[in-house]
Amino acid sequence: MATKPGLAMYWAASCGGCEIALVNLHEKILEVMEFFDFVFCPCLLDVKYQEVEAMADGAIAITLFNGAIRTTENIHMARLLRRKSRLLIAFGSCASEGCIPGLGNLASRQNLMDHIYRDSPTLETGNGPLPATVVDVAEGRLTLPEFLPEVSTLEQVVAVDYFIPGCPPESHQLWNVINSIIQGTPLPDRGAVLGGGRSTVCEECVRKRTEKKIHRLFRTYELIADPETCLLEQGLLCMGIATRDGCGGLCPKVNMPCTGCYGPPEGVLDQGAKMIAALGSMIDIEACREGNLEDWHRQVDAVLAAIPDLAGSLYTYSLAGSILGGKRTQ
Repeated sequence: MATKPGLAMYWAASCGGCEIALVNLHEKILEVMEFFDFVFCPCLLDVKYQEVEAMADGAIAITLFNGAIRTTENIHMARLLRRKSRLLIAFGSCASEGCIPGLGNLASRQNLMDHIYRDSPTLETGNGPLPATVVDVAEGRLTLPEFLPEVSTLEQVVAVDYFIPGCPPESHQLWNVINSIIQGTPLPDRGAVLGGGRSTVCEECVRKRTEKKIHRLFRTYELIADPETCLLEQGLLCMGIATRDGCGGLCPKVNMPCTGCYGPPEGVLDQGAKMIAALGSMIDIEACREGNLEDWHRQVDAVLAAIPDLAGSLYTYSLAGSILGGKRTQ
């Protein structure tokens, strides 16, 4: 009997939503299991790292790697699975762009540790212990992975064959990839974004756009949005103009602004910078046209002040993989 190709799934710094995307294949998961041997998945299978290390290089046909790189363990597993896998896919926003874990790059490692373990309002303040990589206990010596100074994307650590965007990825996009392999359909050139388009979410959005200027920005709780008009033109910070298409505009369809989980459009290196450029062209400065440059600055600042965390809003998913990368700590 011929051995079935191996399928692996690994989570690094992630939330588990990507595993739900796999489970949400519903009955199609039976077809997956009929074609593949599910050889490694810490969330679902009791397979030890040593067993993966013992596999021959290239023994795994496909690895779906989700999660950003936050610890030395994540780096070790990224390099190990790269070596053992014929196709390594960055599965979801965390692996592709850094996503929510990547926002940790807005603070130093020491600041994060101090806030979590010493300065949090839910803790007694003081000089309590911080996580260590080596701890001696009565039973022996315990070792833990090192918390790295900054978050990286998977591609910043190892070569990646394909990217499947989304937070989490949509199950039908995952099925399209797996079914192509089952059917023997050739995949695009390596490095391609699978399930993503070549334009922006705005191209998929059915809302009406009139190139209206923005007088102010609103938080989502401050405004009941018109269901037919462009959300950005209504003053809601919708990232669709700076986000790759392919999702079908799911969030704007239900009156919620796009938050950017498909990452920057093709040819754009920095999603936040793209959005800043879009806002710069839409903010209404006609009222101070006759004023000086300081009046212009005040008007722009007044509009942007409605969003208290611009970095977290414009780089929600893409900070670690962007040109900016994070906050300078030196």
